[in-house]
Amino acid sequence: MNTPVNVHDLKTHYSKYLEQVMHGEEIILGKHGKPVAKIVPLPQKSRKPGALKGRIWIAEDFDEPLTDWMTAIEQKKR
Repeated sequence: MNTPVNVHDLKTHYSKYLEQVMHGEEIILGKHGKPVAKIVPLPQKSRKPGALKGRIWIAEDFDEPLTDWMTAIEQKKR
């Protein structure tokens, strides 16, 4: 869309213009017919499987009971 959209029209038809931006269009905002700002879609980041490979690990005792924590809870109960 090359013709500037005035702010009043944008407020009145916000959902319509938002849909256009979500589909890749750029909206030029204008004041008194002169362009002053542009609304553009945000770039979509794509996830890459395995991007954190080698940076995350699980400890060997991950599934073991937390004995220190359990002892502390039992002592508070007394």
